[in-house]
Amino acid sequence: MKQSKLFAPTLREMPSDAEAKSHQLMLRAGYIRQVASGVYAYLPLAHRVLANITQIVREEMEAIDAVEMDLPSFIPADLWQETGRYATYGPELMKIKDRHERDFILGPTHEETFTDLIRGDIDSYKKLPLTLYQIQTKYRDEKRPRFGLLRGREFLMKDAYSFHMSDETLDETYQAMNQAYSKIFSRLGLNYKAIIGDAGSMGGRESTEFMALSESGEDTIVYSNASDYAANLEMAESAVLEISNDQPQLEREIVETPNVRTIEEVGEFLSKTSAEILKSVLFIVDDEQPVFVVVRGDHTVNEVKVKGQVGASSLRPATDEEIIEQFRATPGFAGPIDLPENVQIIVDYHVKNSINTVIGANKEGYHFININPDRDFDQFEYADLRTVEEGDPAPTDEGQLVFERGIEIGHIFKLGTFYSEKMNATVLDNTGRPQPIIMGSYGIGISRLLSAIIEQNYDDKGIVWPSNIAPFDVHIVPIKLTDADQSALTEEIKQLLEEAGLSVLIDDRNERAGVKFTDAELFGIPVQITVGRDAADGIVELTSRRDGQQFNLKKEDIIDTIKQLDQ
Repeated sequence: MKQSKLFAPTLREMPSDAEAKSHQLMLRAGYIRQVASGVYAYLPLAHRVLANITQIVREEMEAIDAVEMDLPSFIPADLWQETGRYATYGPELMKIKDRHERDFILGPTHEETFTDLIRGDIDSYKKLPLTLYQIQTKYRDEKRPRFGLLRGREFLMKDAYSFHMSDETLDETYQAMNQAYSKIFSRLGLNYKAIIGDAGSMGGRESTEFMALSESGEDTIVYSNASDYAANLEMAESAVLEISNDQPQLEREIVETPNVRTIEEVGEFLSKTSAEILKSVLFIVDDEQPVFVVVRGDHTVNEVKVKGQVGASSLRPATDEEIIEQFRATPGFAGPIDLPENVQIIVDYHVKNSINTVIGANKEGYHFININPDRDFDQFEYADLRTVEEGDPAPTDEGQLVFERGIEIGHIFKLGTFYSEKMNATVLDNTGRPQPIIMGSYGIGISRLLSAIIEQNYDDKGIVWPSNIAPFDVHIVPIKLTDADQSALTEEIKQLLEEAGLSVLIDDRNERAGVKFTDAELFGIPVQITVGRDAADGIVELTSRRDGQQFNLKKEDIIDTIKQLDQ
């Protein structure tokens, strides 16, 4: 391809509004342009990279018998109303009406649509298991789109869905998809981790996230430095440290603590450390059930864990009015003693061994001291409710927890019957009785991979693409194409490369050499061939974009040298 015919408008200055390095480089190198906030056009170079990425995805999906198809992005709202997600998904759901005032959404994901399709056409266990997938644009109305393609309102995604009669075949497909994702991300040259994930609004009982390690990542990856344990911050666990405390349990007392509400204020007033004070956090689950959570004062409540513990669809902090009316407690002085019977009390495991602690007395200006949970709390349960901290002992008792930033590039879920039961999607089993279909869901952020790969593959000159996904294999840069020798040698090398199955971009523009070299480095094509003053002797300069190695070669040696660089 001639570069003069390629639409790749490069920028000389770093875009001031682009934070992530991948965003900056894709704008500078002419890969993308913003159309609206969080909405981007993929220009020809990006389009070619995406085609290479999707080809790898398709090959690995086909290897596990997943079948590609397409569903509409314009989805009737009543499908999402069947599962309740139309109300609970959140403000990211793009809701629209047609001219007849019928409600629709722009699909952020397609569990409901695929379930509706299957329930209409699959009626027997003999037709299962089945795995279907698509590569399509999705829509989410992000409150704050940022980092270019890493958090946008319109994005390209591969989403797959599997349908089963038994948990055993779901497990088999889940593991096959896990391995396929590992192969995909390895083939893309990514440094990534597979970690325990949060199913979130997807529902289901188990999930695995695939995270590309990057300082630009918005997620925190937690892993052990001495084992293979890894999870996202919302799901990460730590071993519970046994507290060695031989002091006797003292009698519970109520003490006056005027105008003292925060953990810091209580600690200063009573000369206690934060670890010696218990923190009360009150929630309303599914807009009706009051839940009282207790953690150590130096720990942070993990709302994802609380939500999972109580099996909630929604969870929010209680208002002051709800604290008074439903918990019969006092805002700022709440405690888990003498609460109404309908209040569910959950205490974090790390509180279990606490002795003679402090907690709110449910009375304005008062706290209890000498609180011992097993003695003083009624009708409660222990659970893992805190957010782990870096340096905590790993739950496997092997090593300590380490934090690192990451970009979510893939996520797989065991959905079970979460959707099929709500949507009455059943098949007849081998006894002729209807059973809800068991499901799995599997996603890869295709456009997000553009950013994730660049975040791990760039230098101070521009992008450095892995060779198997670069927009072109070779970038030929003739210094002066009007020179007969350079023109002839350029055409000969082009034919040689294309006959070897390599894609070629030729910079045929009437530009200065410095401009050509700057653009070539920005583009990040793996091999650059400079045709210059030695063209009359049939000699060119071949440069590896990744490590800067340079070779002066005859054209007959180019193919072998490229093969060696690619090993």
